[in-house]
Amino acid sequence: MTLPANDAFSLGLAHDQSRRSRTPSIPRRSSSPKILFSSSSPSPLPPGMSPKRAHRRKHSSNHHTIRSDSIQELVEEADIRSRTSSLSPKRKSKHGRSDSTPNAPSPQSNGVYKPNANTIDWEVPRKALHSSIGFLTIYLYTSDGDPQHVIVALSSALAVMIPIDILRLRYPSLEHAFEKCVGIFMRDSEKKTSNGVIWYILGVSTVLVALPLDIAVVSVLILSWADTAASTFGRLYGSRTPRLPKRLFGLFPLAPRKSLAGFTAASLTGAAIAMGFWTFLAPARENGLTWTWQDGVSQNFIGGAPGSSPVFAGWLGLLTIGVVAGLVTGIAEALDLGGMDDNLSLPIIAGGCLYGLFKVLGWLGKMLA
Repeated sequence: MTLPANDAFSLGLAHDQSRRSRTPSIPRRSSSPKILFSSSSPSPLPPGMSPKRAHRRKHSSNHHTIRSDSIQELVEEADIRSRTSSLSPKRKSKHGRSDSTPNAPSPQSNGVYKPNANTIDWEVPRKALHSSIGFLTIYLYTSDGDPQHVIVALSSALAVMIPIDILRLRYPSLEHAFEKCVGIFMRDSEKKTSNGVIWYILGVSTVLVALPLDIAVVSVLILSWADTAASTFGRLYGSRTPRLPKRLFGLFPLAPRKSLAGFTAASLTGAAIAMGFWTFLAPARENGLTWTWQDGVSQNFIGGAPGSSPVFAGWLGLLTIGVVAGLVTGIAEALDLGGMDDNLSLPIIAGGCLYGLFKVLGWLGKMLA
């Protein structure tokens, strides 16, 4: 039986393709398909087939041959790439784990790519808002702002925010609208629990009501700046420094996620805040100061007679304040108080310890006089 020229040529290509698939795959320079050439003389049509149908048969046969050859070349290239990637060594990360792309996104089972777990979330909007309260506090203090007006404003804000927080936790639609407005300032853990701003306002209001104004201002500055410094440096250098122990002196429980880097940053920031405030900012108000450079601890604060000798004045008193304020800030920021928000605990603990420090310094001054 005589085969048409085109069909014979196609069979020859298919036979050559099967031989090529049994031989080892060789890298190809390009994956361009082969071009089939037809014979110069037209092939005779089979009996009972129209010329139009024969043309369709010829076109489909050529298309099938080209597509099969292209698929075979793609399979060969994939085989070569898989062998090359398996032979190439993977890079080692600093923790000893093999990682070809350390910062690449990790694929999930549902096909969605999410950021690597090692990516640091700096919480820039939240920290900017957190730190701005300190500058506002300094402005109000140096401009002779009335602390009673600040307390009224904070209480009014609480009266609005607490009902909103209760409603958003009960109604998902309100929660969705709330996150659209202020979600950039919230942590993921706060989206299902109470908002951290409420605890922030409660902490600030408590120290303004219960403590002398200068100690209250230092407590707010410690909350605003020392907490931010501990979080920033803890995330930046926490993996390079050891973790803090579970308990300090066997008594105070510390949060397991706290590091030495964050503790050091909080302590240094707290010391700098206390020393800088009572050196440069406190003299902006002449009355009601707990400590001054010339007189030390105020006689009115410790109940002494006016005109008594200075008590822990000058560098001795300033260094004592700085060391105690730094240690108290670092410890208070790292404490684990059963889930209590540090926006509430940090200013209260720091302010209470400073208040106690001045009482002890005044008592020691009387004993040594």
